[in-house]
Amino acid sequence: MTEITLCNDEHIEYLSKELGLVVSKEHTFGTDALLLADFASPKRCDICCDFGTGCGIIPMLWCRDGCGKEISAVEIQEKACDQLTRSVRANKLQDKLFVYNADLKETPLILPCGKFDVITMNPPYKAENAGIKSRKENEKIARHETLCNLRDIAKAASKLLKFGGRLCICIRPERLFETMEAMKEYKIEPKALRLVAASPEKAPWLCLIEGKLGGRTGMTVKNNLFVYKDKDVLSDEMMRILGKYREDM
Repeated sequence: MTEITLCNDEHIEYLSKELGLVVSKEHTFGTDALLLADFASPKRCDICCDFGTGCGIIPMLWCRDGCGKEISAVEIQEKACDQLTRSVRANKLQDKLFVYNADLKETPLILPCGKFDVITMNPPYKAENAGIKSRKENEKIARHETLCNLRDIAKAASKLLKFGGRLCICIRPERLFETMEAMKEYKIEPKALRLVAASPEKAPWLCLIEGKLGGRTGMTVKNNLFVYKDKDVLSDEMMRILGKYREDM
């Protein structure tokens, strides 16, 4: 990684000894993004896109792990795009990871339709009219459907994906049915579901769902993923997912 100029609220989060990501108080990442990146796991030859990429944690993890032949990262917030653009340059990924400062609803006008093997989205978890909205614009966009909703995501993905291409989303359990409805409306058939819980004693707090464009009816429910196997002791699978990231923490 080459030298990079940081703003006052920014720092480098190392995803491995060689790969660093610019994060800030406004644009950082959480466990859900790490889980979604692993759940989607593109093949080396796949053409991929991450909607609402934020600081770019998902595409940067794919680059670290050798996933995807070509990756497009779409983000509407200019500051987040600037962070990721600097990360791409510092890690010399300009030939693989392409950043677009754009509204995901406009991606069919910007990106080639019918080309993508995998699209991911870590969407706002709350509907536009649900709960108390943050006064901070970046938090409002991240948490509430102020700029896009689940139907917008499914509609854009249905145009960009090739037949049989996958849309992978992480969402709160209370919005799972709504997510599947949006997928099916745009011919993306839900094919795989995995629930994430803090421990075997706790109720799931996250759903990882995969849909295939033009897929046949029938969904596989995978075994639950537990973050902890004991109090403050990460599960073996969570250790695997964190992997190289934890080694440099």
